[in-house]
Amino acid sequence: MKRTANAVWNGSLKEGEGKITTQSQVLSNSKYCFNSRFGEGKSTNPDELLAAAHAGCFAMALSLFLGKEGYTPDSLEVTSTVTMDPDKLQLTGSHLTLNAKIPNIDRAKFEECANAAKENCPVSKALSLKITMDANLV
Repeated sequence: MKRTANAVWNGSLKEGEGKITTQSQVLSNSKYCFNSRFGEGKSTNPDELLAAAHAGCFAMALSLFLGKEGYTPDSLEVTSTVTMDPDKLQLTGSHLTLNAKIPNIDRAKFEECANAAKENCPVSKALSLKITMDANLV
């Protein structure tokens, strides 16, 4: 299985802009720029897209691990916060915040499944940065 995305950049780093399109067309010529990455611009950026990918992948992996243990979550709300060191131009971490509603699960089994998902979701495995997590049963 392969997935593709396309990026086109025009102009200088600070004044230019780019457009990103995904295979599914969910993103279609979606704008990204210097200000959206290093400031408060109103378009997307690679770090935000990585955070979205990590949150989504983790949620799916956790659902898989819970299912293997006989649990079906009512909801898994996940936020990934990706951190960049702009001086080094290096992504330094992804912090997952999980708020989960899972009927009849005990804390130990919940933490076991959450940690397994954190370590084994495909995006976590692809990242060479520190991954941390706060996991809450609600």
